Amino acid sequence: MYRIRKEFHFSASHCLEGLAEDHPCSSMHGHNYVVTVELSSPTVDRVGMVTDYRALEDIKRYIDEKMDHKHLNRELTFNPTAENMARFIFEKFTDMYPQLNAVEISETPKTTARYEG
Repeated sequence: MYRIRKEFHFSASHCLEGLAEDHPCSSMHGHNYVVTVELSSPTVDRVGMVTDYRALEDIKRYIDEKMDHKHLNRELTFNPTAENMARFIFEKFTDMYPQLNAVEISETPKTTARYEG
């Protein structure tokens, strides 16, 4: 099985609902997010690729326009946890990219949430 991964970066703020009032994530704060998409295929195309990385431009455009430098609670219709955002991005792009296998969202270098289809 072939697997490729591509990273996209954005900065945004959010606050998480449902946490204790004294939890630091219940207040507005920001992250420098890393979104990693993973595509997999048992074969490669005639060039030798799962897909051309440049073909993932729609994902980059969406992140840049809808998430970068935004307050995510205003932009998204759900509690903007890394887990929820990973699933959201996966579901948003799985029809466009049928080889999409997983989406990871990192809020910090030490924390990552992954959603696999």
